[in-house]
Amino acid sequence: MNQAPRHYDKHLDFSDRQVLVVGGSSGIGNGIAQAFRSQGAAVEVWGTRSSASDYEGEEGSSLEGLSYRCVDLSLPESDSKRADLSLQAHRRLDILVLCQGIVRYQRAEFEMPGFREVIEVNLMSLMRCASASYEALRQARGSLIVVSSTAAFHATRGNPAYAASKAGAVGLVRTLAQAWASEGVRVNGIAPGFVDTKLTKVTTANPKRLAAALERIPAQRLGQPEDMAGAALFLASPLAAYIYGQTLVVDGGLLL
Repeated sequence: MNQAPRHYDKHLDFSDRQVLVVGGSSGIGNGIAQAFRSQGAAVEVWGTRSSASDYEGEEGSSLEGLSYRCVDLSLPESDSKRADLSLQAHRRLDILVLCQGIVRYQRAEFEMPGFREVIEVNLMSLMRCASASYEALRQARGSLIVVSSTAAFHATRGNPAYAASKAGAVGLVRTLAQAWASEGVRVNGIAPGFVDTKLTKVTTANPKRLAAALERIPAQRLGQPEDMAGAALFLASPLAAYIYGQTLVVDGGLLL
């Protein structure tokens, strides 16, 4: 049976959609938040600083046109009920992007306090946010996108908690997608490669390390937050209506 041709451009129109980007105050999350705003969505972002003005002038952070809320997900669950309450207070939520993440260098992740801190933010808080947002997403037949990392698929020298948390995030995407698909909620993920953000300054600010990193990327350039934003728009759109539980690798060929 022949079907009428689709007008694909309209599928990237997010007018009247309510979007929340956790970790959207800077870096990849900020790029994703601004991309949804540019396509007509009303976007709220969460960050750890007291107010939006605390990010003014910071590279990789633009909160223009976004609403901002301070929510610290690094706190233990018993101390961070405000995060759950903030999510439950959303009367409508069409798209939730979970982009929170930290890393600890100088072998801090080999010690249990550092390991727990990274796991708390990079993995535990994903489940807290996803669980708290489930009902709103179910009512909207919405989309959940989890931003992990290519570190989920290879060893990460010096950062066992970071690698373990990102691998856990990929598994969480699969399991939540299976659990919630029948309720109309699509769950997918994005695994960025080497993206130029403040989190990667330990490498990009070191010429030798940067050169070595670029040698491993077939595209011969670092990723940008805008590269991840394009993937997020696609996964949240009707163009990806039959995609469930997948983590889309966006890495310039790094894993090849």
